[in-house]
Amino acid sequence: MAGKKLAEIAIIGGSGLYEIKEFTNKKEIKIKTPFGNPSDAIVVGSISGTKCAFLPRHGKKHAILPTEIPQKANLWALKSIGVKTIISASAVGSLKQSLPPTHFVFPDQFVDETRHRPSTFFGDGIVGHVPMAEPFCKAISKMMYKESKKLKIKSHFGGTYVCMEGPGFSTKAESHYHRKMGYSIIGMTLATEAKLAREAGFCYAPVSLVTDYDCWKEGEEVDQEKVTRTVRLNVENMKKLLAKVIPQLAKIKCSGSCRDFTKGSVLTARKDIPAKLYNKLKLIIE
Repeated sequence: MAGKKLAEIAIIGGSGLYEIKEFTNKKEIKIKTPFGNPSDAIVVGSISGTKCAFLPRHGKKHAILPTEIPQKANLWALKSIGVKTIISASAVGSLKQSLPPTHFVFPDQFVDETRHRPSTFFGDGIVGHVPMAEPFCKAISKMMYKESKKLKIKSHFGGTYVCMEGPGFSTKAESHYHRKMGYSIIGMTLATEAKLAREAGFCYAPVSLVTDYDCWKEGEEVDQEKVTRTVRLNVENMKKLLAKVIPQLAKIKCSGSCRDFTKGSVLTARKDIPAKLYNKLKLIIE
């Protein structure tokens, strides 16, 4: 299926997200990539006549740790079926009293504190540097924020997502440190995904679903049982939001020209890129 233009819009998130009643004509496709297998099969279908694809970030069985997510394979696979826009949904902890569990946050910045993840397609014979000052597509984020408010989903626009390595949750010292730094939310998946999405020329917009207060708030310390309970509530709201916004995405004009950021970013001359490496990255760098 790689090489066929199956969908221009993709959602990366939990496996339950594609159980939307409006999602029809579903089929699973398996794609082999130069970077190994994606997290799982990609589910392709339509919402209100708009073709879209879903990829469960941790696999359908939720058996992949944040550090183990095959991010390069995921994004290469989506690119290979024609995807141009990615909506990224993920659970986060709140670092602010004003962002309680069940609220949605549409961040506009992130800080990367991960340590063990390859976060670039470049290297091994090719050098490239993409701009990251504005890491997300604001046009799409603002549209989704407005639609979430119309749906009476308690939502917030803007803020910084700090991405930790995991898989353990924060210590209290870390949680208080992140609050003092002024960060809004904390999670384990966004940074690497966002960096690779920029290099691959996607319009990328995250939706952060607050599940807990990390561990800074006394009596509200995070544990997996609380997170799982709140995730269920958040997923139902996320389904409503996706059903509303996906048909509108094709009409959005990206003011930041997200897909143009990679132009001029590769510094290595074409003749100096090893042939095997070029073939591996051709889909991304062209």
